[in-house]
Amino acid sequence: MSVQLRDVAGELAGVLWREHTVYRERSGGVVIRGEHVRRWISLAPTGGRDEVLVRAGRILDGGTTAPARSEAVVPLSAGTGVLAATCRRLLAEAAADVAPVAPGRTAPKRSKRSGKAARPKDRGKHTSFGSWVILACVAGVIALYVYSTARHG
Repeated sequence: MSVQLRDVAGELAGVLWREHTVYRERSGGVVIRGEHVRRWISLAPTGGRDEVLVRAGRILDGGTTAPARSEAVVPLSAGTGVLAATCRRLLAEAAADVAPVAPGRTAPKRSKRSGKAARPKDRGKHTSFGSWVILACVAGVIALYVYSTARHG
């Protein structure tokens, strides 16, 4: 299956892009990278005999790949034309997911702690009010225990 998948990927890569790189994944699938269009296609065997899982995604700055944006299962017997049409649809979906950035503007930065309040990094060794309340309650319980033990002997 992997030899057949590699052959199909080679044909498909030639149909999709003039400039491409085809390589085999450890899992037995094949990846087609189009660096000039900043997209990738992955063909992986599925549980079915004649089916292949096609996934498409983006190539990020630095050459790393983003997770797949879309996927589909296609029978290999359908031919390169059907497979290429499916890949083009998936690539279009992956491209549509990316919001265009106006020239001269950068995309908004995402914070590592989205949704949480920012905390100052240099807080020092000060104990917060909540900690003082807990300490006072613990001290009160201990004092009550000592008092009741001493009184009842």
